[in-house]
Amino acid sequence: MRPPKPRPGAVLFDMDGLLVDSEPLWFEVERSVMARLGGTWGEEDQRALLGGSLDRSVTYMLMKATEGNGARPGRTAGPDEVGRWLVEGMAEEIARKGLPLQPGASGLLAAVADAGLPHALVTSSQRLIMDAVLAATSVKFPVTVCGEDVEHGKPAPDPYLRAATLLGAGPATCVALEDSPSGIAAAQAAGCAVIAVPTIPIPPTPGLVIVGSLREVDLDMLASVTPAT
Repeated sequence: MRPPKPRPGAVLFDMDGLLVDSEPLWFEVERSVMARLGGTWGEEDQRALLGGSLDRSVTYMLMKATEGNGARPGRTAGPDEVGRWLVEGMAEEIARKGLPLQPGASGLLAAVADAGLPHALVTSSQRLIMDAVLAATSVKFPVTVCGEDVEHGKPAPDPYLRAATLLGAGPATCVALEDSPSGIAAAQAAGCAVIAVPTIPIPPTPGLVIVGSLREVDLDMLASVTPAT
């Protein structure tokens, strides 16, 4: 008799870029905030921040604004203020324009839930943004971890370690689904198996499964990357 397929201890989903295509909205909000700071914003700037924390984004934007305008009077703002502009601006844009799920996301979430697999949402976004996304998509998770829930955000392993703990699963039994280099690094540092659906090109590395979309991910694939126990 063949041994049963391994089951993930938990399936951990990233949000921005993975479950929802929020990057176009982020670009508009970031460009608006940078204009308030007196600077300019391009696609290369956005790529530099993919999957990172709010603190990292704010630090990058303030540094870029200072380099661009010499911190002239009337063109400065504190980190808390810039962070508030980003978070509130993004939540307002999501509420106003909506945000559809990425192809394959709905089916995979349903399959994971129907199989009784513990699962969680693990995002670098702040709770206000996460709640706006969940409201816009009508998606529910038994456990969520957002930017305010950990001291160190992605690429540190803290978000994934916290999600695994909340679900009562060992990180080494968890499968994380990610789209950004920062998120992949965080999940791997936590000891999770990782399936990547890249937003930008990602070089192959040992143990990393790369797919074109969530439509390619099913329960068999989740089982195939789960270490046998």
